[in-house]
Amino acid sequence: MVLESISKIIKIQLPAYLKRLPLPETIGGFARLTVSEWLRLLPLLGILALLGYLTIRPFLPKKKKQRDSLINLKIQKENPKVVNEIDIEDLNSANVCYCRCWRSKTFPVCDKSHLKHNELTGDNVGPLILKKKIL
Repeated sequence: MVLESISKIIKIQLPAYLKRLPLPETIGGFARLTVSEWLRLLPLLGILALLGYLTIRPFLPKKKKQRDSLINLKIQKENPKVVNEIDIEDLNSANVCYCRCWRSKTFPVCDKSHLKHNELTGDNVGPLILKKKIL
């Protein structure tokens, strides 16, 4: 039953529909079409536009999904501006990494949360690395 209906649409109704369309023989003929003729062409033009889009879609650049537009989602939100001061003399190790993506659970120290943030948003943020010179 279903295949018979599809067969009837493809073999009979679609060719009859296409024969009734007011397709001009020249490009200039499109300018002479009436509003009702343009309205009869709309379904066909919509389908052609959709097929064209689906054809070129694999070649379009892929966009990363950006979850949110705020950078700082939860750290010191009660303050108008977040500022952390650390004296270089107080560094305990030779290298210390500080978070710049605002996603670290150990903020201001980096816990590599920027890796997931970069994957989700397409960003390229990384930590601020302070190196202590050993003399």
